[in-house]
Amino acid sequence: MKTPIQLTINGQLQRLEVDGNTRLLDLVRNQMSLTGTKEGCGVGECGACSVIMNNEAVCSCMVLAAQCDGADITTIEGLAEDALAKELQQSFIEKGGVQCGFCTPGVLISTRVLLGKKAQPTDEEIMDALEGNLCRCTGYQPILKSIKAVICK
Repeated sequence: MKTPIQLTINGQLQRLEVDGNTRLLDLVRNQMSLTGTKEGCGVGECGACSVIMNNEAVCSCMVLAAQCDGADITTIEGLAEDALAKELQQSFIEKGGVQCGFCTPGVLISTRVLLGKKAQPTDEEIMDALEGNLCRCTGYQPILKSIKAVICK
C-alpha cells in the first residue's frame, strides 16, 4: 500500500506516493536521482547519508519517507548555489579536507547546519556537530582546518 506525501526537496514541492518501508535515503537517491547522498552503514552510524530536514542534519537511512510528509529536505545538491556551502567546499579542496570524498557530502551538510545556527563555533562545537560523520581518510584534522579557514575570515 502506498502512502501519499508532500514535501519540499531542494526547494521543489514534490507530491509522491511511497511504500511504508521506503527510507528517505532511497527516495532521494532512487526516485529523485540525487545521488550525492551516500549509503554507508545503513544504520545511522556513519553520516554519509546526511541531509537537512527542517533545518536539522539527519541520517536519511534512519528516516522513513512517509515521516517526511510536510518536511523541507535539502540534499548536498540543494546546496549547490549556497554561497557558504561553496566556500566550504573550496576550502575542503584547498586544505585537504577531502580525500576519497565518500563522507564529504554528509560532512558538508552537518557543517552547513552548524554554521546556519552559529557563525563562529568553537572547535568543540564543530567536533560535536560532526560526531555522527565518520571519515576513514583524513583523521579529521584537515576537515577541522578546512572549516576553520572559512569561519575565521
